[in-house]
Amino acid sequence: MKAIGLTTYGGPDVLRELELPTPEAGPGEVRIRVHAAAVNPTDVMMRTGGHAARLRDVPPPYVPGMDAAGVIDQIGPGVDGRLSVGQRVVALVMPVRPQGGAYAEQIVVPAESVVPAPAGTDHAEASTLLMNAATARLALDTLALPKGATVAVTGAAGAVGGYTIQLAEADGLTVVADAAPHDRDLVRGFGAGHVVDRG
Repeated sequence: MKAIGLTTYGGPDVLRELELPTPEAGPGEVRIRVHAAAVNPTDVMMRTGGHAARLRDVPPPYVPGMDAAGVIDQIGPGVDGRLSVGQRVVALVMPVRPQGGAYAEQIVVPAESVVPAPAGTDHAEASTLLMNAATARLALDTLALPKGATVAVTGAAGAVGGYTIQLAEADGLTVVADAAPHDRDLVRGFGAGHVVDRG
């Protein structure tokens, strides 16, 4: 199985094509044939050594990637009927585990880390969902603002910002978001009630 990973920390040039054993789904796990994997800032941190302490007991190579979209091709024992072989899914992957992350042709993950891909999205679009949306949801849940409160969203034109705006609006919050002139329409399209100039 091919994967993209690293054996030493550094710039983008340390990423290499790797040949790894094909993983098998164990109890409570599913195997996904990956069609797209998102690139997140945490993947850059892994590549540059920002996760070295967390990987201290994991031998290289290290395979980055926290978000994958693809099709289930194997289900391990004990997985409930929520998921099926052939199903389009997205998965949240922890790349600091010995099996590595999402930058591989096939990944095995706990079934609880997998959900159906959103209808009407292609694999590349679907792969951007989980980490960004989960970050936005966690931030809003941590704030625990009452319905009708106002929340400011910076970086509103980015993936996390866009999801934060949409989730905040769905929660009944008033959103004030910043945007560069060329991003104003995009940020309004996410549902921001008020858009202010960035900076």
